[in-house]
Amino acid sequence: MIVVDTITELRRRLASARRDDRRIGFVPTMGYLHEGHLALIDEARARADVAVLSIFVNPLQFGPGEDLDRYPRDLERDSALAHGRGVDLLFTPSAEELYPGGPPQTRVTAPELTNRLCGAFRPGHFDGVLTVVAKLFNIVQPDVAVFGQKDLQQAVLIRRMVADLDFAIDIVVAPIVREPDGIAMSSRNSYLDATQRASARALSRALGAAQDAFATGERAPPALVAAARAVLTTFDGVSEQYIELVEPRTLATPERARPGDAIAIAAFVGATRLIDNRLLTEPGTAQAVDSTGGPGPK
Repeated sequence: MIVVDTITELRRRLASARRDDRRIGFVPTMGYLHEGHLALIDEARARADVAVLSIFVNPLQFGPGEDLDRYPRDLERDSALAHGRGVDLLFTPSAEELYPGGPPQTRVTAPELTNRLCGAFRPGHFDGVLTVVAKLFNIVQPDVAVFGQKDLQQAVLIRRMVADLDFAIDIVVAPIVREPDGIAMSSRNSYLDATQRASARALSRALGAAQDAFATGERAPPALVAAARAVLTTFDGVSEQYIELVEPRTLATPERARPGDAIAIAAFVGATRLIDNRLLTEPGTAQAVDSTGGPGPK
C-alpha cells in the first residue's frame, strides 16, 4: 500500500493506472475505520483493479458546536486496517492541502434534498459533504465510488450530484454493517460508555418494529413511524431527533409504504448523535448491494 498526502502525488500515481486501462475504485472516509468502512473497501476491490481510500476529517461538514475537534482519529491504526484489506493507495490530505486558501468560495449544494432528515437539523452539513466529495472525485477521477447505506441521505445526494454534474462515476451503495446486537457500526460509537452502548440498541430495535409492522401488512407511514417511536421511547437516555419514512431516491414521504422505502432515525444517546435506517422488505427478502438507483430489496 502506498500512502500519499498531496494531490499532485496522488494524481501521478493514478496516471500510470489509467495508462494501463486499469479500473479505479474509490472509498472516501473520515477515518477511524471500522468493519463498515472495510466492507466498502471490499466492494471497491471487487469492482475495480486499483482501490483508493481517502481519510480526511472535513471541516466544511461540521457546524458550530459539533464534534470536529474531538472526532476520533488514529491514522496509524487506520493505515494498518487499510493495508490489511488490500487498499492500493491511501490518500491522507491535510485541510491546507484540500483548502489551500481557507474555506472554498465555491460550494456544491442541493437545497431540495437537504431540507429534511439530517439536513433539517444540520444546516450547511451536506453542502460541506457535496463540496468535498466533488473535489475528491475530481482529484481521484474514479470509475466507481462506494458509499454506505447508513448515511442514506448522503448517498441520495451524491447520486443526484453525479447525475446533475455528469460525473462519469458508478455509485455503489453498500448495506449497513451491524454489531452482533444490531447497532449500526459508526466511528461515533466510540463516544459511548457501557450504559449508553446498551441504550444505543434502541435505534435498530425501533427500525425492527417498523419492519415487523410492515411485514404484517401495515402500509400507512404514520403508523410505521409510530411503531418505531413506541420502541425507541422505552430505552433510557435516548432522545429522538427524527423518525421518518421516505422513498430512498427522492426522500419524499409516500402516501403508502412499499418494499424498498426507508424508515430512518436520528437520536441522541446521551450527548452522542447517532443515525440509522432500514429498507422495508416483504417477509423472506433481503437487502442487496445496489449500483443503479439506490439501495433496495432483492
